Amino acid sequence: MKFVPNAKLATIGEDVTALAAAAKATTRPTTKPASASGNRAEAVFAGGCFWCVEAVFEELDGVYDAVSGYAGGSKETANYEAVCTGATGHAEAVKIIYDPTKISYEKLLEVHFNTHDPTTLNRQGNDTGPQYRSAIFYANDKEKELAQAFIDDLNASKHFPRPIVTTLEPLKGFYPAEAYHQNYACQNPNQPYISHIALPKVEKVRSKYKDLVKPQSPIPAQ
Repeated sequence: MKFVPNAKLATIGEDVTALAAAAKATTRPTTKPASASGNRAEAVFAGGCFWCVEAVFEELDGVYDAVSGYAGGSKETANYEAVCTGATGHAEAVKIIYDPTKISYEKLLEVHFNTHDPTTLNRQGNDTGPQYRSAIFYANDKEKELAQAFIDDLNASKHFPRPIVTTLEPLKGFYPAEAYHQNYACQNPNQPYISHIALPKVEKVRSKYKDLVKPQSPIPAQ
């Protein structure tokens, strides 16, 4: 893995121009709202570039898959070019498909809040705009209550130097992103944004949550 000083991380942003020119795939149909069924449940979180959020959750044992996509807007505008304008209502989000008998929704929340900055409005580092907002898309009242209680506890304990601005939004639909966005960190570990921004988050997870991570990282060793 390659790292840069914290002071320089905010100067590195998602290369929107290059990505817009990349090969595109048709957005798949809307999935059903997150729900639990047997040993499978779903959660949808947003916290900046979905490449980073996806990479973080793919590290966790009990997570079957992490899918990059869009949430908060309509099906018609669920494509990267439109979402990048910041005018669609969508956030770059990740659907986490997990085994609730191995890892709880509360633990997913804990990892999420420890791997992005929930105190910066519509911004993560140099990625700015409402599409990069911190958000929890809840599928039911229980998820909303758990997320709100978690945020209240963090604010009360002053875990962060500033108040949390993470929004709690009803999950009306999740739209998987184009194929070239999926498993991006795993397939492009040497891409500058991944090595400077996503991989330090992955390293933090593997260091802080040793008892939660998979024995082997899905990201190739650097």
